[in-house]
Amino acid sequence: MEEKAERSFKMKKTQWYKDAVCYQIWPRSFCDGNGDGIGDLEGVLSKLDYLKDLGITCIWFSPLYCSPNADFGYDISDYKNISPDYGNNELFKKVLDEAHARGIKVIMDLVVNHSSDEHEWFKKGIDKNSKYHDYYFWRDGKGKKLPNNWSSLFEGKAWEYNEENGQYYLHLFSKKQPDLNMDNPEVRNEVKDILKFWLDMGVDGFREDVITFASKREGLPTGFPIPQACGMEHYADGPHIHEYLTEFRQVLNKYDCFVVGEAPMMTVRKALKYIKEGPAQELDMMFHFKHMEADCIFMDCLNIGFSLKRLKKAFSTWQTGLYGKGWNALYMENHDHPRIINRFGSVEYRTESAKTIANSYMLQCGTPFIYQGQEIGMINIDLPKVEDYQDVFAVNNYKTLRLFGFSEENTIKRLKTSSRGNARTPVQWDDSANAGFTTGTPWMPVNPNYQQGINAKAEMENPDSIYNHYKALIKFRKENPVAVHGAYKEYNKSSKDLYVYERTYEGKKMLVICSYSEKAVKFKAPAGYDLSKGKAVLCNYKENPVTDNGFTTRPYETRVYIWK
Repeated sequence: MEEKAERSFKMKKTQWYKDAVCYQIWPRSFCDGNGDGIGDLEGVLSKLDYLKDLGITCIWFSPLYCSPNADFGYDISDYKNISPDYGNNELFKKVLDEAHARGIKVIMDLVVNHSSDEHEWFKKGIDKNSKYHDYYFWRDGKGKKLPNNWSSLFEGKAWEYNEENGQYYLHLFSKKQPDLNMDNPEVRNEVKDILKFWLDMGVDGFREDVITFASKREGLPTGFPIPQACGMEHYADGPHIHEYLTEFRQVLNKYDCFVVGEAPMMTVRKALKYIKEGPAQELDMMFHFKHMEADCIFMDCLNIGFSLKRLKKAFSTWQTGLYGKGWNALYMENHDHPRIINRFGSVEYRTESAKTIANSYMLQCGTPFIYQGQEIGMINIDLPKVEDYQDVFAVNNYKTLRLFGFSEENTIKRLKTSSRGNARTPVQWDDSANAGFTTGTPWMPVNPNYQQGINAKAEMENPDSIYNHYKALIKFRKENPVAVHGAYKEYNKSSKDLYVYERTYEGKKMLVICSYSEKAVKFKAPAGYDLSKGKAVLCNYKENPVTDNGFTTRPYETRVYIWK
């Protein structure tokens, strides 16, 4: 192992991630290889050729580590071992090797803002005399009051009392996810050791979970009293976060890998402090959430209705703000959000709107991420009772909405549209029992619409499917550098129905036109563009007539024109 690590130090670091197309696997629901109802690495092995056929060049695994699953893997009890639910380290190494043999890189989730309360560090740290006590934030109460007024983003207050030592510990998320004290250099050394362990095994990088929360303001001062986010001003972009990420980067720079950071409450100006390219760069790119607020307030909690103008403004702000300075991470779905067709598109026009959404973001400047099932147009599931929701965040949203005075009926209605469970139903592979996900009993209900053609087999067989559109999109990106590296400019900014943008690079031009309406909308090409001389590609209707250098859109119509 030491010899391998030494060799890795001599590697020349590249920017391969800029040309990559990444696919996120939420392992519990991807594919079950042993019939126990839970997705696993054997299931992943069986689908690597599927991913290669799609054109995927990088896999991002949500946490595979040992975990009691209070937050389905984001509460880690052992950072160096694969959960028995999914396999073991040897099987993971086989997945790595088989993926690499197909030209597919692999990145893992790094969750170090917090651990599980079942991690040995925490269990030992209950003892005030143990060195591990300072691995976490332990505080005495103030009489009958909590150490401060901070709230948990998942459930109630951010402090949990421990009967054994008579102290409270900080948890920004679930009470089973105690926050790690990154101010402690021994904790940071543990993180660096974790990085090296997996990189030496052959992993190609990391997605760092809520990494911008990892530094807390000294003294943990009282926060501004707002529901669910009280105290956030004292840990979002905390006082020492850049020092700590720079420290981690010194390890990462010895490997040809990349790192994408999850960054809630982020702006372009703040982002560039992390991802601006140059010797001081801390992260290669980041997941921000601004475009995901096109239909909601505060991360899916309160739906306010979709606005294309809000979506366009977010896209354009980040595209223009980062261009030539830092690299964008492009996504529309992940494990934390409901399905995008339900949010920004149309179930009635599922195929058409899915293709419009794909063109909207996949052709921007940056590295695109596709979430499992997105490529086949999976949609939300209908779960009628709060007891049906296994996700701690959904349960907390239920409590929050009821606290705000929403009725039971209205709360469940909102939960159906906002729950993370919508993204976590098993992937629908075919029309056999349980959608081909498992031969056993699935851990979570399969959406019954797999029997109506929403499954991978049906999508692959249909040349006009969502799957084949994504496949064509990925191929187009690989063959046309303008779609990867081109400059960005938005047109039709005032339109509430049309999203239109150009990409230009080395004398080549591309125009992307996306309608987000069922209505007919008149479109005329911007000045300097002659549609008759461009080539129409990546369209969602077979016939693409042009009249007077424009056209009238059909429901959720999208066209891409390229001039060479």
